Amino acid sequence: MPTLPPRLAALTPLLFVLLWSTGFIGAKFGLPYAEPLTFLATRYVLVIALMGALALLMRAPWPKDLRQVGHIGVAGLLLQATYLGGVFMAIHRGLPAGVTALVVGMQPLLTALGAGWLLGERVTPRQWAGLALGFVGVTLVVSNKVSVGSGLAELGWMLAPALAALAGITGGTLYQKRFCPSFDLRTGAVIQFVPSLTVTGFLASRSETMHIVWSGQFVFALLWLVLVLSLGAISLLNVLIRNGSAVNVASLFYLTPPTTALMAWMLFGETLSGVALAGMVVAVAGVWLARKV
Repeated sequence: MPTLPPRLAALTPLLFVLLWSTGFIGAKFGLPYAEPLTFLATRYVLVIALMGALALLMRAPWPKDLRQVGHIGVAGLLLQATYLGGVFMAIHRGLPAGVTALVVGMQPLLTALGAGWLLGERVTPRQWAGLALGFVGVTLVVSNKVSVGSGLAELGWMLAPALAALAGITGGTLYQKRFCPSFDLRTGAVIQFVPSLTVTGFLASRSETMHIVWSGQFVFALLWLVLVLSLGAISLLNVLIRNGSAVNVASLFYLTPPTTALMAWMLFGETLSGVALAGMVVAVAGVWLARKV
């Protein structure tokens, strides 16, 4: 795939954050009508059908090396099935969205630790400061939404999928950067989503009723997540992983909770405290430092 023009490349991180943040809004619209893994499996079926048709019509190149196909598939399992499945399951089990955001919000810090060990990337003191500042900002943004009154055993049951999601998004970013940073986005999407569908569909068939209420709101949420998230945001994430360092890419995830909070305020009337607004400023400053090389 050709390198993006400079102006478009400069806008890609901002567009990615905006699109990625809408995923939580789409989940809020759709989850009342379908169980989490069933919702995701249905989403994956549509993505594979649409992207597969597009790849065939445009005669997009497929990887010639089976080993490369395997690497792309593993990255997809981590970034799609594990991350998204973990987030949706955690919220479905009752973990507050704020706690989920905090758990997954550790991803940039873990990615920075792994980047030096697995990728040989040097994380500068300035970047470490930015990553720490970004985490503080995320904590402030979601602090008013964090309230867990469950027992220890129940809390562990709710936290387990969120921790799996954290491992998935961290491991997926590092794995893809190391083993398959560059591939065609059309055929690569099919290769990434097929194993994700296989695993997610199997788990859904064993743990859920797989019943869907086909309301207008669910169809809208499903199409939004397919077209905007799975085709748009995931493609942008793949571009970012290809063109930037793992730390730079990971730092962008700090901007997701503030952006989602703003969207929830505009769409659902959720309140924004002064502490949350201050946290947004801190998170933006942290990402600026982490990405300033």
